Amino acid sequence: MATLRQNTSVATKHKLSNTLRNWLPILHSSLGDLNEIMAPFVEANPVVEIKSGYEEEFAKKIPKKILSGQVSNSRTQQIEALTIQSRSLYEILDEQIGKPLFPTPLSQKIASFIVENLDENGYYEGDTKSFCGVNAISEDEFERVRLRFAFIEPVGIAAKNLAESFLFQLDNSDISDEAYPFCVEIINSLEDIHEFSSKEHFSEAMRVLSSFKNPPAIEYQEDSAQVVPDLMIFFNDEDEIEIKLNDEYYPIIKIDTNYAVEHEFITQKIKEAKSLVDALDMRRATLYKVGLMIVEYQYEFFVGGQIMPLTLKTLADEFGHNPSTISRAIANKYIACDRGLFAMKEFFTTAIDEDVSNAAIKEFLIGLIKQENRQKPLSDMKLLELIQEKFKVKMVRRTIAKYRKQLNIAGSSERKKLYHLH
Repeated sequence: MATLRQNTSVATKHKLSNTLRNWLPILHSSLGDLNEIMAPFVEANPVVEIKSGYEEEFAKKIPKKILSGQVSNSRTQQIEALTIQSRSLYEILDEQIGKPLFPTPLSQKIASFIVENLDENGYYEGDTKSFCGVNAISEDEFERVRLRFAFIEPVGIAAKNLAESFLFQLDNSDISDEAYPFCVEIINSLEDIHEFSSKEHFSEAMRVLSSFKNPPAIEYQEDSAQVVPDLMIFFNDEDEIEIKLNDEYYPIIKIDTNYAVEHEFITQKIKEAKSLVDALDMRRATLYKVGLMIVEYQYEFFVGGQIMPLTLKTLADEFGHNPSTISRAIANKYIACDRGLFAMKEFFTTAIDEDVSNAAIKEFLIGLIKQENRQKPLSDMKLLELIQEKFKVKMVRRTIAKYRKQLNIAGSSERKKLYHLH
């Protein structure tokens, strides 16, 4: 990687500025989009030639230890081999059509019909009346089942329109109890959203609404596309963890220096080409450093444990950038490891405070349910009390209910009924 010396010379500052200007869009793009991002620059520069990293089969570039799934690691079980194709929306949904949300054959039939009648954006557009007529059920019964989709991933799927999709997502957001009803009001009047700008909680409502997926199936609209990881993390034959950049998949930049360099235009184009090379090197170095931090903070995950608390602010402080810049930097980036293929953003959990992540709380919640008295299951209020006592954090009951629904855990009264059936 080219060293970027910092001094007061105008020429060096200009080079640094050009490199950074190229670096940000290159860093923010996925590995698969690099060629497209650089295309305008290449077309305008006669001294540059790019060889695409896609000209070879990607599978040949994955370490065999990952691809085969035969990872020699006594600390973890052999896990399913890595797939480089993203799962479709329908595969994701099909895995969730079952107990406890859809416990009966009829509810599963309704859920399957709903999934089969999603449009390309993830909205439900089926003929409810005809289905209900054929199956001799009321439309109210059908709707009760459809509304359970508010508790499955991706949140917002199977809503009838944008407003309902946002309401589904609102119940799974981190909005405060005070701002919740105000946000509902905004969602029901989205066309008049600016009329609410002077109201209390408006900034919080906007923060939450801006995080919603619109449309709900946006992440799956190109689910046939190949997912290419930037990093590969695996244990070597010495049982030591290794971080490997997917370097061979990067486009290769060749600079033709046969031109007459004394020509000012050509000299400038060569400088720009070298700046692009520097930007790619900075991208590699940055993502490798991200990988090092992920391994440092999430080591337990790579040996079969849970994802631990790690906020974007921690990473931003390390790099000296704004958290929003880091958020864009890890977007659409993936890590391949012996546990599968994971989006980088999955390693950064939403923190309740500096030391407690919602992932840790959910894990504790699951443990409480497993050990509860089946004759007297724990209520959400009791779960809240135990969690606050364990983690020394302040929460509200609605958050516990939200976590429970995300984990597909029924309410205490429903669990009691289920326990009596077994």
